[in-house]
Amino acid sequence: MEGDQSTTQLVVASKQGNNEALGRLLERYRGFLLMLAHRYLSDRLRRRIDPSDIVQLTYLEAKRDLPAFRGETPAEFAGWLRGMLKNNVATAVARHVTTQKRSVKREVEASPKAAGQDSAGGWIYQLPGSTTSPSGVVIREEAVLSLLEALHELPETQAEAIRLRYMEGLPLSEIVERMGKSDTAVAGLLKRGLQKLRTILNPNDCPWI
Repeated sequence: MEGDQSTTQLVVASKQGNNEALGRLLERYRGFLLMLAHRYLSDRLRRRIDPSDIVQLTYLEAKRDLPAFRGETPAEFAGWLRGMLKNNVATAVARHVTTQKRSVKREVEASPKAAGQDSAGGWIYQLPGSTTSPSGVVIREEAVLSLLEALHELPETQAEAIRLRYMEGLPLSEIVERMGKSDTAVAGLLKRGLQKLRTILNPNDCPWI
């Protein structure tokens, strides 16, 4: 079935000019790109530069520049998107700093905490044990925000593996394909990432870890 296409198949179809496949492929990386945009922007800058806008701009550039993409795998596609996202963040920050005539050092100072509600909303209902009751939604939202903050303290590959497994609920085989790593490597990323999260998070907030 078309809806069951793997990420690799979507990459191939997209390169062959299938716009529908490209749209579905890009959606698979939305959470990844949002996480990176939050990582690259400080708390202060995120109040002025919407990470979602950066991701959308990256999507537009990806559609425009797809013929220039020479990779074949999901991991290569992710790296290509990440490069464009970084450039877009840098451009947005430079434009903002120039327009506002403020110190670059003060505005882009690295932030140890980087979690926004706009990035959490779509994942709340995908976490283990999520519920649709009003009180449950609040509890899950708080847990998601805590988790997003903690993920920024992990190496990027560990954070991405955990996001794919526990926020998107992907099976190990799909994570392996998406990240372009072996089963053993992904299992190691998940194990080390969860061990680190257990030292950061309150077990009552995220009992599944």
